[in-house]
Amino acid sequence: MDDRQEASAARSGLFARLADGRGVVVDVRADDRIADSDAEAFAAAAAARESVGWAYRLVDVLDAVRVANIRWLARYRHGRCLRAEYRIRLMEVFARPRPLLAGAQEVGDRLSVSPSLFHLMWSGTLSADLESAPLTGSSMVTVSGENR
Repeated sequence: MDDRQEASAARSGLFARLADGRGVVVDVRADDRIADSDAEAFAAAAAARESVGWAYRLVDVLDAVRVANIRWLARYRHGRCLRAEYRIRLMEVFARPRPLLAGAQEVGDRLSVSPSLFHLMWSGTLSADLESAPLTGSSMVTVSGENR
């Protein structure tokens, strides 16, 4: 890889530090938009990063529906969105799959409960299909498998 390719490849990745302390670089590009010369640069960049102990991943662009749902839930990622008194009740209500809005209303005032519900969805404690359609009041929500 020449200097120009190396600099381009280095700018394309996102670096993250994992909980266990390891580093990972993620390049995001639509598979159908990777030219042969880009593929070579990605491969060389992957080898260089792995040589210093960083993991490397090349991922395709995410689906627009999934991105929209993740962006929505990300608004509720902060712990301040979760009220402890709602957490227990939400886990009980969504032990079996049920519509998002109906479950929230069963716990209490939906405007008060929703931030806690969305926080639990963001954290993976509760889950819904984020791929098929935008989240709505009728989206089915349930306790995630590892939280049962």
